[in-house]
Amino acid sequence: MMKLVVLALCLAYAYGCGVPAVQPILTRVVNGIDARAHSWPWQISLQYLASTGNWAHTCGGTLISDTWVLTAAHCISSTRVYRVFVGKHNLLEEEEGSEAITPEKIIVHENWNSFFILNDIALIKLSQPVVRSKTVQPACLPSDGALLANDFPCYVTGWGRLYTNGPIADTLQQALLPVVDHATCSKSDWWGFQVRQTMVCAGGDGIVSGCNGDSGGPLNCQVAGGPWQVHGIVSFGSGISCNYEKKPTVFTRVSAYIDWINNKIINN
Repeated sequence: MMKLVVLALCLAYAYGCGVPAVQPILTRVVNGIDARAHSWPWQISLQYLASTGNWAHTCGGTLISDTWVLTAAHCISSTRVYRVFVGKHNLLEEEEGSEAITPEKIIVHENWNSFFILNDIALIKLSQPVVRSKTVQPACLPSDGALLANDFPCYVTGWGRLYTNGPIADTLQQALLPVVDHATCSKSDWWGFQVRQTMVCAGGDGIVSGCNGDSGGPLNCQVAGGPWQVHGIVSFGSGISCNYEKKPTVFTRVSAYIDWINNKIINN
């Protein structure tokens, strides 16, 4: 019996939040790189049923528990049918351990404002729990109100366009995006008043950024060598280019919505 208890504890630790079984490659390369397969096991592909009858990737998202996914409000349309694909690396290949799950419920923030891009956050409750494995694990949430220092190294991940007006990536991409503090990002020659305290900026060097198709995906940050936390949800960027100086990718700041997330999960 003791051996079984120890085994259960080991499995729980191995597949807990924010500790990938496959370690990501942590390096900076212009325009990002192909991620190491399944090194971001909480990354999901949000897909919709196209008029052709095929499923198409539209946004990213983050698995935050066995049954809940975090994404952006602007990724959700009431006219579309969605599925959540977990355990994916290459969108064109069949991969062991990957699974498409139908949403049971989609909750868009009640104060989502598409004009000012405010409260750009949504939760997806899965119709069945995921099976945790080395390819499917949740990310951790940050503590309520947590703020990261200017230039803190975080990584954006997703299958977004490889460059402005370019093709959607087949293989999951990652790129280092250092955090830009609010004082800098809200300067008039940066994003100005468009950036609110409920947002976090990252990047802005004109070289690396999120791009179309990355929306809803995570800003992955590892604080003090601990587990990986999802500190941001890709929200918006420059309409001029995917890589534009002083126009960093803007994320919904997850730590500003911890109460909202907990409340929705408890009551649904």
